[in-house]
Amino acid sequence: MLDIGVGFAALAAEPQRLIMWVIGGVLIYLGISKKWEPLLLVPIGFGILLVNIPLGYHVMGFQMPDGTLLDYLPPTWPQLIEQGGRPIGFLSRIFQYGFGWELIPLFMFIGLGAMTDFTPLIARPVYFLLGAAAQFGVYAAFFIAIALGFNIPEACSVGIIGGADGPTTVYLTVNLAPALLGATAIAAYTYMAMVPLIQPPIIRAMTTKEERKTYMAPALREVSKTEEILFPVIVTLVVGLLIPEALPIMGSFMLGNLLRVSGVTDRLGITMSGAFIDIVTIFLGVCVGAYVAAPAFLQPQPLLVFGLGIIAFAFATMGGVLFAKLMNLFLKPKINPMIGAAGVSAVPMASRVVQRLGQQANPKNFLLMHAMGPNAAGVIGTAAAAGVFLSLVG
Repeated sequence: MLDIGVGFAALAAEPQRLIMWVIGGVLIYLGISKKWEPLLLVPIGFGILLVNIPLGYHVMGFQMPDGTLLDYLPPTWPQLIEQGGRPIGFLSRIFQYGFGWELIPLFMFIGLGAMTDFTPLIARPVYFLLGAAAQFGVYAAFFIAIALGFNIPEACSVGIIGGADGPTTVYLTVNLAPALLGATAIAAYTYMAMVPLIQPPIIRAMTTKEERKTYMAPALREVSKTEEILFPVIVTLVVGLLIPEALPIMGSFMLGNLLRVSGVTDRLGITMSGAFIDIVTIFLGVCVGAYVAAPAFLQPQPLLVFGLGIIAFAFATMGGVLFAKLMNLFLKPKINPMIGAAGVSAVPMASRVVQRLGQQANPKNFLLMHAMGPNAAGVIGTAAAAGVFLSLVG
């Protein structure tokens, strides 16, 4: 017999799902109205709404080993599958294979590589140091998480939020602490979207007005086609030899970039940076949102993860700026220390923030291309940090 309205009764029994509706609605609002990372926040917000509709077994449902049905994917799903559990919803099946087999994050890296311009970094390799310095936030958050009682794999997953790189956060968390995936992924993508709000006050606090006025000539040296082609090949070989655990991430990223710059794979590069990454983004966003069910998310640990994410991001910004100021003790001409803040992986939002602040301080400044160097280096640095964590813990 058809029992219409049973969902209302279930919702009354679990009113905390209404809180998740509000969170999902806020993310959708920020994506549409404020245009904060809409390609990510809108699917994530809608996924949160989907999974928090009671009795939605065919969306993110899971059958426990004893036959009990859940309308969400429990955080311990990998272990439960080994014991005989199985996903029964269309999104939970996509999640099992797309994330359990680590396919969706790596597909994202291929697309991101095809979208990334490394010429500012190739033109001035010293910017690698700024991308590395911004990883200070990753390790600072790691040790804070340890002090707060997280185990080492969980602390690694929390710390990587400081890199402001969503796919890397997803990849590492799936490997080390899948129970925290919803919290870490939403924290990473939300803070990426909030770069224009988070970074400016930190940058202003870490620099003087005169430092922000520092002029940098907008022109960088011209990078040859040979350099563009050799860069992804060399980076893949070096990182693969130094940190083999980072090779899936770095190899996918550099493959996408090689397709972009080779000059003979334009069709593949355009596809990877267009339709391909758009499709993957839809599945990543909706599945991550649909992993955030109220019974699993509204707990002290996931909420603490979300709070630690902002600390990680703040330390990353501080690390980049402070190291840029340190470099100025030896460099001539000096660099504008604000470009160190672009050492996080939030491409190109962090570079745009630096550009805007630079023009506010000195209308003659055009810092965008300079900031893109540390920005691109930050993606490589965060992937390397993930590889270090995997080699030590995984």
